[in-house]
Amino acid sequence: MANTIHFEIVTPDRKLLSEDVEYVGAPGINGEFGVLPNHIPFLSALGIGSLYYKQGGKKYYVFIAGGFAEVSPEKVSVLAEVAEKAEEIDIERARKSADRAEKRLAQQKEKVDFARAQAQLARSVHRMRCRESAVAEGTCRM
Repeated sequence: MANTIHFEIVTPDRKLLSEDVEYVGAPGINGEFGVLPNHIPFLSALGIGSLYYKQGGKKYYVFIAGGFAEVSPEKVSVLAEVAEKAEEIDIERARKSADRAEKRLAQQKEKVDFARAQAQLARSVHRMRCRESAVAEGTCRM
């Protein structure tokens, strides 16, 4: 179709997604970016956050943590360190992970790896937001 772009998400473990979509919005390291069919080519590092794509007029969400996006006029390829579809996110596990990270940050001990705890907290919070966004859109059930 002329109004779609091929979209793939690949992690070290699996090919998560390979679909023709209408739009892709992703958390670039320097801010969020959007891609429509026939976009100019570019490469971007990815941050932590919710990537979403539109298919059939609906938004679908995927949690992303690190990696790269390569955009061409016909295709968006995401090579992600971590990627989970919103419906795969275990919200209770994410809450527990966020609680553990907050406790580590509050301890303020020298042995606590502050940057690692901050990253864990960010991943957990963004996983929960991704899942909540998908539920709000009606593309994922609780």
